[in-house]
Amino acid sequence: MVGCGERCEGEDVNLSGRVTRGSGLLEGFLARQRVRVADRRIPVGHREGRLLDIGCGAFPYFLATTMFREKYGVDKFLTGGPGIAGDIRLVRHDVEADGRLPFSDGFFDVVTMLAVFEHIEPARLDGAIREVRRILRPGGMYLLTTPASWTDGLLRFLAWAGLVSREEIEEHKDVYDHSKIVGILRAAGFDGGGIDTGHFEGFANLWVTARK
Repeated sequence: MVGCGERCEGEDVNLSGRVTRGSGLLEGFLARQRVRVADRRIPVGHREGRLLDIGCGAFPYFLATTMFREKYGVDKFLTGGPGIAGDIRLVRHDVEADGRLPFSDGFFDVVTMLAVFEHIEPARLDGAIREVRRILRPGGMYLLTTPASWTDGLLRFLAWAGLVSREEIEEHKDVYDHSKIVGILRAAGFDGGGIDTGHFEGFANLWVTARK
């Protein structure tokens, strides 16, 4: 269990190279677009605290480029045990398989899931989002991005054509619109009045923020 700011010891992780698993001509561009959209949603005051990126990937581009006092990432594809890459603390953890995140209550100011929501089995989403809420401090923010439901067929075609990562697209477990996401967040304990929604990339992707 990670407590109040201790540093995990372990191997360094290379932050150069690809920004997602798999390959695709548009993959890097789309990943960087997600990062820019997410970064703009985070209030300046929260950046003096702690950020956790769930599903940060083996190439944690968002964590490497955003400004925060303390940055953490978890992903099931990280190699080795807990480690530090620069000022980023990385922990190998499967949020879908393991019901409890390895952090104390109220530890983070911001928790993000960028293109991760759709990779979690729907039956496990409620538990995962309850864990997100548990580790957020009062007033903390949860931010997610996910493809709009209407893009599912398009994404699968783009993966077939080699434009986006086939590995990533084939792991999608469900499709979402704003009303479906808001319902999941409210069921997990987030107050509907603290939830905001929007689109980016020509309505092809959704962003959602929720405050504890």
